Amino acid sequence: MKLKHLSQSVMLMGVAVGAFSSTALASGYHFGSQSVSAQGTAFANGAEANDASTIFYNPAGMSRLTGNNFSGGLTLVLPDSEYTDKGSKTVIGSATGGGNGGNFAPDYVVAPSFYATHQLNDKWTVGLGIFVPFGAQLDYGNSWAGRYALENIKLETLNFNPSVSFKLDEHHSFGAGISAQYMKASLAKAVDIASGLRESGYSAATIAAIKAAYGLNDGQASLDADGWGFGFNLGYMYQLNDDTRFGLAYRSNIHHKLDGNATWNYSGVTANTTVMNAILNSAQNLGHVSSGGSVTVDTPESISANTFHKLNDKVDLMADLTWTRHSRMDSIDIKFSQPGEGDLVIKQGWRDTFKLSLGANYHYSDSLLLRTGIAWDQSPVKNDDLRHPALPDSDRYWLSFGANYKLSKQSSIDLAYSYVFFKNANINYKDGCTPVSTTCTGNGENTIGSYKTNLQFLGLQYNYSF
Repeated sequence: MKLKHLSQSVMLMGVAVGAFSSTALASGYHFGSQSVSAQGTAFANGAEANDASTIFYNPAGMSRLTGNNFSGGLTLVLPDSEYTDKGSKTVIGSATGGGNGGNFAPDYVVAPSFYATHQLNDKWTVGLGIFVPFGAQLDYGNSWAGRYALENIKLETLNFNPSVSFKLDEHHSFGAGISAQYMKASLAKAVDIASGLRESGYSAATIAAIKAAYGLNDGQASLDADGWGFGFNLGYMYQLNDDTRFGLAYRSNIHHKLDGNATWNYSGVTANTTVMNAILNSAQNLGHVSSGGSVTVDTPESISANTFHKLNDKVDLMADLTWTRHSRMDSIDIKFSQPGEGDLVIKQGWRDTFKLSLGANYHYSDSLLLRTGIAWDQSPVKNDDLRHPALPDSDRYWLSFGANYKLSKQSSIDLAYSYVFFKNANINYKDGCTPVSTTCTGNGENTIGSYKTNLQFLGLQYNYSF
């Protein structure tokens, strides 16, 4: 195993973990909100279908919209997360040293959404949705205790979702759409120089002496990768009567192939000539400082069941249950372009998850509609041993409030606020590849600590019908 490939493998692992995310508002790397009006009910309103954002939640709902409809929104996310290290270790068993990563979450993140529908006739409606299904931005810095697993990651995606609906009769409507999804990821990590010396034949005692003498600053590595994936979604809506309807929605998995290029920098490492030569030889034995790698990932499919009931002239009740097949992500196999290097196999062992949302509308007046909702969102991460710094996920709980105000007969605005509390989570993630092995790639670090996280969502959406 070479230092070069150690770095590359862990970076591609981060990209792959980022790509393995739900597309149905479940836990994982999902951005969290594709509609401000839906956010106000904690995403319980899949069967409400009162604006163009139904394209995401259930395309059959477009059959309820007449004429032309537009909804455009901005969602502001305010994260608050902290990490406390509890004894992270290097491959040779020594403490990694360093801090807790500081305020590694960004001060804020903004994501747009855009939906438009056009009624062709009494039976057919077409539409287009553009939204951000995944998003992540973490920056722990280059001196935190878990730097050998990750320093920073940025994941950006954009999904284009043209859709069509068909109204069979007054009771049955069907919908379908295709998704073209672009994903871009960048990631950086520290290179544990000690693992390179270990593979060059230095004993743990000698490495400890060298580190004491020279400090052995870390090397640095980074990766940029991108790719396109394609999938589809289906919807069905049953209108029982004027007051009650039910919906079913399905989103397929999306297959991605991400290709990337890695670069390495050892200029910050200070040691004598003999030690530096051992370090550089370890990184260059296969003849290339920079090389490529690839990983194929499949996001999990999901099924949602939802209902809407108009209790009286003032109150609407809603509920949604979404199941996501995260268990298809048993492991991630990362391939390298350099012949002779073993794959990096990341054992995720994720589980299938459920999200349960309950929501309500209150018709305060002809112009003002108030919303609220709560949700429980299960994490796919089974235990502390499978939690990685790129995805420090845990079960989350939503409390949402929202409002729709009619500016005119044709236009309205939606406002929403959500507080999302994450269950406190521990991490005990160990890279299972022994650095002296020739059959796999990894650096053997063990990240041990705990996370506390909460998020706030603020949304503004403009709706126009004509």
